[in-house]
Amino acid sequence: MTKTIRPSAYTPTRAIIDIGSNTVRLVIYGGPARAPDVLHNEKITARLGKGVAENGKLGARATAAALASLARYRTLLDLKGITAIDVVATAAARDAANGPEFLQKIRALGLLPRLLSGEEEAVTSAHGVIGAFPAAVGIVGDLGGGSLELVDVDADGCRHGISMPLGTLRLPALRAAGERAFGQTIAKALKRAAWQAAPGSTLYLVGGSLRAFARHAMNVTDWPIDDPHGFEIDAIAAQTIAKALARKKLEALTPIPGIAGARLAALPNTAALLAVLIRSLQPGRLVFSSWGLREGVLWDSMAPGVRLQDPLVAGASAFIREYGIATGTAAMVAGWTGAARLPDAGLGSTSGSERLRLAATMLCLATAMVEPNLRGDLARDWALRKRWIGATPAERAMLAAAMFANTGRSELPPELSRLAAPEQLREAQAWGFAVRLCRRFSGTTAQGISCSALRMEGASLILEVQPQIAVLVNEGVERDLRILATHLGLKPEVR
Repeated sequence: MTKTIRPSAYTPTRAIIDIGSNTVRLVIYGGPARAPDVLHNEKITARLGKGVAENGKLGARATAAALASLARYRTLLDLKGITAIDVVATAAARDAANGPEFLQKIRALGLLPRLLSGEEEAVTSAHGVIGAFPAAVGIVGDLGGGSLELVDVDADGCRHGISMPLGTLRLPALRAAGERAFGQTIAKALKRAAWQAAPGSTLYLVGGSLRAFARHAMNVTDWPIDDPHGFEIDAIAAQTIAKALARKKLEALTPIPGIAGARLAALPNTAALLAVLIRSLQPGRLVFSSWGLREGVLWDSMAPGVRLQDPLVAGASAFIREYGIATGTAAMVAGWTGAARLPDAGLGSTSGSERLRLAATMLCLATAMVEPNLRGDLARDWALRKRWIGATPAERAMLAAAMFANTGRSELPPELSRLAAPEQLREAQAWGFAVRLCRRFSGTTAQGISCSALRMEGASLILEVQPQIAVLVNEGVERDLRILATHLGLKPEVR
């Protein structure tokens, strides 16, 4: 078996308790501040919002279940010695007539709940999306059990955050009036909120029900990545899938790995809502995010310097330390291999992204610490299965291509071509071939790297070596140099 995808050395540092309309969840985080790793995640489906939707009050049974789970969370956090705890309550506690009484009982457990307004909930969820997708521009939609939040995001931050009573627990009653009336209800809610969106925008979607829809869409389209975070789909294709799913009866739904029974049963209602949103907002594409309200709370508490860090690089740096690779070593190798670049293919910032090349270098060096017969599997597992915050599907494919090349393989799995352009994959292969050359030649030692250089000169790829380490050049080094040079369309030369 391969080594665990998540480094085990992380220690818990922060906890967030999210008291939602459907679930009451505890998440404990550790690892790098910019890309925290989830070390513990548990929930109870209390359905607090069900009573609110029916009669405006939190039900006695739901309240008891929620308080029991919160007492457990409080004790568990005490035992783990975690003192940095945020407790947030949203639509159910906000809208219920007996919400203040419920919050007081939570305080009696030694927890300090913060009740978010509808706008605060929308903006906090949007901050989570901004943390996961630093260049996010478009609309964030967060669907919970009691409400749907919408907010505009761009480089200047968030604007026009609204909350509407369109949560998953309310959808069955709304759909009971018929699909036409259902669509009109949502359209009127958007109109009352004076909500308009520029056609063709990106719609970022947050919430467990929407991620369940993403898993369904991934299954329908045979998506090569099994993590719904970062899943992208054209709005027209999503609309087609949503309409077909909205018409399905419960007994006709096929179980899908990763979707619990309750989420599966609610999928047609979620799909119906999404279909209306796509028709009303007219986005160009949909992007699904695992980062939302809870991660928005983390984002709000991050120091400005931490926010400026690249989440992919921060996550990869922490990850490779478990394999004995220092970030400084990876940076040296990335500097040495910098000349191994394809001519400009017009790929823009993705092609020229040094942060992506550095992350690929880190993972290539880490795979070299695992026995050779496992490295091909790691290319798939680490690039396509591990959750990398800040990496697009195309960038995940490039990470995989680099790691495959680092093993000496020139053939790539066909599924990568669905995620990235051929030029992107070829460039990433060059990164992997170059790291392999550097590893074999220098042993990733500081002197081996500093006393040599890799550069392009005319039609040649030249490995320059100072005399005192010339003995490091052997048949294997010459072969790796030849493979890299051929890939770049150059002639190899050792000086």
